[in-house]
Amino acid sequence: MIKSGMILPGAICCLLLTACISTTTGTMAPEADSVDAAELNYQLGARYYQNAQYELARDRLMLSIELDPRRAISYSTLGLTYEALGNIRLATESYEKAIRADPRNIEVLNTYAVFLCRQKDFEGAKKRFRKAANHAENDNAEVTLTNAGICMTQKPDLVAAEGYFREALERRTNYADALLQLCILKYHEQDYLGSRAFLQRYMATSKTTAGILYLGAQIEGKLGDERARTDFVNRLLREFPTSSEARKALENG
Repeated sequence: MIKSGMILPGAICCLLLTACISTTTGTMAPEADSVDAAELNYQLGARYYQNAQYELARDRLMLSIELDPRRAISYSTLGLTYEALGNIRLATESYEKAIRADPRNIEVLNTYAVFLCRQKDFEGAKKRFRKAANHAENDNAEVTLTNAGICMTQKPDLVAAEGYFREALERRTNYADALLQLCILKYHEQDYLGSRAFLQRYMATSKTTAGILYLGAQIEGKLGDERARTDFVNRLLREFPTSSEARKALENG
């Protein structure tokens, strides 16, 4: 995940920028009305999408919309499906129909914002992220704000990105993903003391991985703290001896 000698934001940052699709299980009664049938077809379409069966997903989602044209989540998932099929025009149309169907739907706003970010429409993405983050019913605004920050790193606009990450921490003080993104951002800015501080906060609340230990060793190497760097490397070799990060640490001495 983290290459020797540098930190690539996309290697970690892109983890949050994923589609939000919810599915539930259950059986439908034979007398189910069109709304129930629309929900069933949405659930099937979402599962087909998750299994990369995009043509089947498209057909089910279109049927869901035919049965219930107000179902914003079906339009949104259809947008994801068209995007996976490489049809950006129809994906855009589907996302826009989702917004028109339910302009206050947090999940739909976030998914559309992520799509706009992938299309490099950063201003459009910011608008949707902000609307979703400020929604009174958004109990996970820190996730939305962190997504917005990640989007800004891809522009790149590191000042705006840092603002979003810090705002996410205002919503939840120890939100791990925002702490990690700030650690990476500070590393890129060569603020290694700041990077260390955010990594320490991250490690105090989150599960340690091989990538995190390797990142810690890199930071301490930049700070010239050989003892701390060696501690990270030794822990990496002890806890994750078969990882690619351990192999790279050995290769780099």
